[in-house]
Amino acid sequence: MTLTRSSTGVSDGSAPRPGPGTRRAVAVLVLVALAALIPLLGPSAALHGTGEAAAPGTGGIALLRAALFAALCVPLGELFVNRLARSVPGAPQIRPHSWAPYAAAVGFVAALGLASVVSTGNLVPHGPADLDIGGLYASRDGKLALLEVNAFAAAGLCALSRRPGTQLWPLAAVVVAEALRAHPPTEHGPLLGSGLTLVHLACASLWVGGLLHALRILRGWPVREAGAALLGLYARVAAVLLAAITATGVWSSLRRMPSDTILDQLTGTAYGRALLAKVVLVAAVAVLALWARTRLRRAADPLTACAPARAEVVALAVVVTLSGLLTALPVPIRW
Repeated sequence: MTLTRSSTGVSDGSAPRPGPGTRRAVAVLVLVALAALIPLLGPSAALHGTGEAAAPGTGGIALLRAALFAALCVPLGELFVNRLARSVPGAPQIRPHSWAPYAAAVGFVAALGLASVVSTGNLVPHGPADLDIGGLYASRDGKLALLEVNAFAAAGLCALSRRPGTQLWPLAAVVVAEALRAHPPTEHGPLLGSGLTLVHLACASLWVGGLLHALRILRGWPVREAGAALLGLYARVAAVLLAAITATGVWSSLRRMPSDTILDQLTGTAYGRALLAKVVLVAAVAVLALWARTRLRRAADPLTACAPARAEVVALAVVVTLSGLLTALPVPIRW
């Protein structure tokens, strides 16, 4: 057997085991791949047996929309939690490397893909000749799609500048554009619907992205007391965010599925089935959040709350992908 020298003496020449960083990266890639299957395969499963017809390219549109939502969560969460961290007494100035520029790039590509679909009249383009870029300026949906593309480009430039906090404004423009896009003028009460979606999307982005960034910060902070204080601050704000998300989500659902038909539509329509799956997951997330909050208050080591919080982040990632799927499915008919 061939022996090789190592820092601890003599080894048998076997390959080094992957470190925790490598294993974590592989786990993230696997989770991302699995999450991508939800919008790609979800439409056929949700539509099965409902008698509804899916629009062309529903799976791809759902995936692009989920990527766009994720690209909103990351930078908004960073801005939110960095502000909380500055208010923690004695907190270290250590911050993890920002993911905002990468999120802006993902959002830009997703928004560009969605704009290309809008330019062809909501059909999947098969080549550059199918695109009608000039036609985007002639429709409301086209203008909103262009606004999102430009806003993500501006957010990326702001994230790379000396004042990354300025990316808040282009990101806010994306939230407004999404709220307006989801409720066209032909809908009953479009302004109310847009207002509900705006609050829902903004609060959800802060909740999901904020928890992700808080956990990233805690990994680099050597002061455990400061880490527990930051997690406690986030938990208090997250409780308010969850209440707002729940209220706006229920209200929006009742506007699209009246109370006397909601039970039938939750199981008999594709939109209702996806919404039911999202509700169940959000309920599971709420249980994980309560578990983390209990540990934060009562455990001898408050930072043991990070374990259920990590599971909460994974569940929230699935909720984001389901949200992308919901936007691509046909809206149920008001009976």
